[in-house]
Amino acid sequence: MASLMDVTMFILKGSLITAELFFITAVFSVPLGCMVAIGKISKIKPLRALLGLYTWAFRGTPLLLQLFFAYFGLPVIGIRLSPLSAAGLAFTINYAAYLAEIFRGGIESIDKGQYEAAKVLGMNYYQTMTKIIIPQTARNVLPPVCNESINLIKDSALVATIGVGDLLRAAKEVVTRDFTITPFIIAAVIYLIITSVLVIAFRHLEKKYSID
Repeated sequence: MASLMDVTMFILKGSLITAELFFITAVFSVPLGCMVAIGKISKIKPLRALLGLYTWAFRGTPLLLQLFFAYFGLPVIGIRLSPLSAAGLAFTINYAAYLAEIFRGGIESIDKGQYEAAKVLGMNYYQTMTKIIIPQTARNVLPPVCNESINLIKDSALVATIGVGDLLRAAKEVVTRDFTITPFIIAAVIYLIITSVLVIAFRHLEKKYSID
């Protein structure tokens, strides 16, 4: 039976995949979610309808089903992805849909007077959004984005179903091999540490950008 240190190090190696998936999803889903949110409040009805269908579909179906579709379904039409790439695609599209609704709500919560003031200053739509609306929205949506970040860390365990050696899969392998629940306890502690770091980081951002 492996020592506690060996087991911990093995599980930590799995956590690197969890971290990689987290950063891939964060890097791509945030800007995509922002663009979808802006599109959903645009004056172009077909665009609003299309994006509404997108958020409805991906928020209304299980992430696991979307993950299976990306890994097992896309090859049917000739698109073959590695397990991690398929996971990154599924997670990005799924979380972008959720973030889009969060960002849309944040944008619509901004007082209409901000738009009028920007117009008086001669700003166009792009300048208004990037210099006035989005910065304020970013501050307002920090709490729900923090919650989604925590959910992302926990949801990353789903990638074990397509053979990706993440944190939980690594723990399960040791449990199966050594017939002990200690790896699950270690995995739980690591998950708690990661999510606690995220909470602290977002609280720091909230405090930094809060309005006195």
